[in-house]
Amino acid sequence: MQTLNIIGAGRVGKSLARLFFDKQIFEIAQVYTQSAKTNLTALEFISSGIGITDIKQVQVADITLLAVPDDHLVDTTKALLECGALPVGGLLFHCSGSKSSLDLLAQVPALDQLQIQLASVHPVRSFADVAAVVEDFSGTICSIEGSARALAILESAFVGIGAQLIPVKPEAKMLYHAASVFASNYLVTLMDIAIDAYCAAGIPMESAHKMARALSAKSLENVFNLGTMSALTGPIKRGDMKTVAYQQEVVTAWDEQRGAVYQAFIAPTIALAQKTRD
Repeated sequence: MQTLNIIGAGRVGKSLARLFFDKQIFEIAQVYTQSAKTNLTALEFISSGIGITDIKQVQVADITLLAVPDDHLVDTTKALLECGALPVGGLLFHCSGSKSSLDLLAQVPALDQLQIQLASVHPVRSFADVAAVVEDFSGTICSIEGSARALAILESAFVGIGAQLIPVKPEAKMLYHAASVFASNYLVTLMDIAIDAYCAAGIPMESAHKMARALSAKSLENVFNLGTMSALTGPIKRGDMKTVAYQQEVVTAWDEQRGAVYQAFIAPTIALAQKTRD
């Protein structure tokens, strides 16, 4: 069984480590985090591995998973190279949604000199509840790209933990990730705005949650059953632009930042409504 180092054991890192351990895909070698507290928490969750908090202590493993924030990918890779933790011809992959393996290679050319096999695998799901991730990971869509040798190993490994793999072009990863941000992160922001607006209008919090949930759940159901054009309803769809203009003023008067968000959605929604008439 090949060994796997986990560099960064936050929600994504420790979830994947646990899945690989449970399915006996890889032997978990070292688990690196910056603090002793998070390291202990990660080891308890994974149920395997040797914890370290000094990156200089990382030893060679067959495969290395970089599960660190995007802005730390390059510096962390350089640190691993400096301590000799990446062997010639080894496999290094990360889980960034916006960065590709080629992005990392461009910024750390020493990886090419060592013939390191690079890849990125991005699970398209929320990792807010790591226990739930491990419980129902099967069927999770994961985008994947990288060298042929890296993919030969990682495709089998991720299929082994139940992933559905979708190839993505390295040069398209930033736009691909933006799509995920719209579908997940910004959706949460919109729900936060909607709930706050209900409450500002005098609706009790519990009722605000119920109203936002009912509308959003049905809208998403319609999007995937009927398509976005048929799912669109509301004043812009009806052509009530005077209502839209006044509503934008009211929202801005309540909260200028939220008013800007409302304004930003007007033009794209008009364009979508126009598609339904064409």
